[in-house]
Amino acid sequence: MLMKNSTLTVVSAQLPSSDAADLLLELLDGDAFTPTFWEDIETHAVRLDVFLEDATTASDVETALTQAATLAGLDITCTRDTLENADWQEAWKRFFHVERISERIVIRPSWESYDAKPGEAVIILDPGMSFGTGKHPTTRACLQLLDKLTEGDLGRPVLDMGCGSGILSIAAKKLGFTHVRGFDYDPDAVQVSKENAALNDVEIPFEPRNLADNLDEGAIVLANILGPVLIQYAKEVTCAVLPGGQLIASGILDTLYPEVKAAFEACGLVEEENILIGEWRSGRFSRP
Repeated sequence: MLMKNSTLTVVSAQLPSSDAADLLLELLDGDAFTPTFWEDIETHAVRLDVFLEDATTASDVETALTQAATLAGLDITCTRDTLENADWQEAWKRFFHVERISERIVIRPSWESYDAKPGEAVIILDPGMSFGTGKHPTTRACLQLLDKLTEGDLGRPVLDMGCGSGILSIAAKKLGFTHVRGFDYDPDAVQVSKENAALNDVEIPFEPRNLADNLDEGAIVLANILGPVLIQYAKEVTCAVLPGGQLIASGILDTLYPEVKAAFEACGLVEEENILIGEWRSGRFSRP
């Protein structure tokens, strides 16, 4: 996603591991700002960056990061810098390369080439500052579970709740599903999803909407949303799943997964399988 200003303020911190980054993300208020976590492919160092167009918000971001780190038992030091958009556009490229996510799904950045094999769904994604590149365990698990569902009827409608970068919706289209829709409470995420869909030459309706206001249904519902939100809106999410349909739920720390599972089971869903990647567990549920 391109930023309007030519110069950005960057609040950064070094983290001890990718697990620490996952825990910090769980503790932060997702409505306030969106951090980006990088793991250097050469050194495996993990860095947190928050890119701000408004420099006056940097102090609030530093305070929020420090408080969340204290709750997580982490000792971090925040630094502040400025970055030209042109520098950012080049800097991200060393972190993203062609990567196989599942049996058929391959993610590639636009600046790298890849010769697709028959049957593969290749998603072109320029991550920019948006969340959802296929690298995070929650996104990866969703894509792997979605890939398995292609063995059924590809005419089943797919609903992506909290579309983020649009990667799950785009994957569904590339895997052959004919009816795909998505929404997110963040208008910026909706715009990024539309841009990524255009980049992949697929047509997907994306709309700004909250979980509580959703009126759409799907035979396959994708909900890569943080665990506490899934618990809070378990009824609304369940109602979006058509009878006989499937729910893929992700964004759940392993320690919270039993509560998420119990919330969905109380609404009538049945767990079919789950995947643990790192500290994150994702589940596939069916609605009888």
